[in-house]
Amino acid sequence: MTLALQKPIHLFDYLTFDNRSQQRHEYVGGRIHAMTVGTMRHNRVSGNIYQTLSKRLDGGPCQVFINDMKLHVQAADCVYYPDVFVYCGSSTANDEQVVQDATLVVEVLSESTAGIDRREKLLAYQKLAGLRAYWIVSQTEQRVEVHDRDTEGRWQALAYAMGESIPVEWMGSEPVALSTIYAGTDIVA
Repeated sequence: MTLALQKPIHLFDYLTFDNRSQQRHEYVGGRIHAMTVGTMRHNRVSGNIYQTLSKRLDGGPCQVFINDMKLHVQAADCVYYPDVFVYCGSSTANDEQVVQDATLVVEVLSESTAGIDRREKLLAYQKLAGLRAYWIVSQTEQRVEVHDRDTEGRWQALAYAMGESIPVEWMGSEPVALSTIYAGTDIVA
């Protein structure tokens, strides 16, 4: 939800406001947008992805974050709270609340955010210099849209469905099975 007739604000003012707020907000082009509350299914799917990636990346230079970390896409003048993302910058977690780049970003769709995740966020995330992939994960069917950047910087989009696995060779890992992403949910098709 956008605040009515909101004047554009500076990024620093947004960060101060958001850090003091009880609710999370995203920042897009000087405007603040309140975030919606997730469902149990949304949380379970996000948690499964976080847990799977954390196990695979444990001991390496990359870290996995879920829900409460901000991702600043400077080239798109926005700050988002991705559902899950992989950051391969500093090898140790610290007390920063905003990260400037990501290797993988995952958004789990909801009715109210599906259009934003597929359009606005897709275009913004693709401006991150280190981004290798953006996953758009359904929570109504076993389906993950994967936007991958190849070694020449070209983007390709592929969709994976029930019974399939998402290749993640660039992460030095075995493919991620959709059955793992949707474990413990009522999503069967």
